[in-house]
Amino acid sequence: MKLNDAKAFVGHQVHVCRYREAGTLLRWMGDDLRGKRVLDVAGGDGYWAGQARKRGAHAVSIDLARGKMLYGRTLRHTPALIECDALKLPFADESFDALLSVCAIEHFDDGGTALDEMSRILKPGGELFMSADVLSRSRDWPKLREAHCEKYHVQHTYTHESLAGLLTERGMELADYSYQFRSRTTERLYLSLSAYGGRVGFNAAAPLTPLVALADRRSPNDRGSIVLIRARKK
Repeated sequence: MKLNDAKAFVGHQVHVCRYREAGTLLRWMGDDLRGKRVLDVAGGDGYWAGQARKRGAHAVSIDLARGKMLYGRTLRHTPALIECDALKLPFADESFDALLSVCAIEHFDDGGTALDEMSRILKPGGELFMSADVLSRSRDWPKLREAHCEKYHVQHTYTHESLAGLLTERGMELADYSYQFRSRTTERLYLSLSAYGGRVGFNAAAPLTPLVALADRRSPNDRGSIVLIRARKK
């Protein structure tokens, strides 16, 4: 394993939320992606699209962060990396079998337009695997919420209900959803790490992942810090 691959593994998978978050989305997508065209919307360095490529997909990742994409080109299993805007995708209608987007929509000024584009390029019967910030209880800790939103440029938050409404308007239907950091304690942990710990803090907290997963299983699946959805185009 090259040094950059090791760094990418640590940054993406040794992480108290990203491994479970993106890992769940990829599990929903399936282990055998041979013959499928998969696009990661706002995929940064393309790491997760690269995991789809490992499963046989023709994988593409788009982003506007050129530095991240240049780094992504040094990684093994690099997908096709295209610098472009998620609100104006340079792809033909109905040209992808599956779309992936890991906690990106909350950063867009216009999440509806991003979903318009995703629906446009997705084939009928194709699926969208996406996560988004919810921050269900964040108003209980306004300073943490403010710090999180400012640090990560969070423009909007979503729930599975609000996303289902937006998807229905665009010819897609919600097939499944799951919240992460569901309990009050773990949600505060998430906000504290995001506000003051950053990637270093999330990685340092990785040993807590089994405890967070256990707390999620014991808590109702109706609120949390992050929502994961699986949707299908009609």
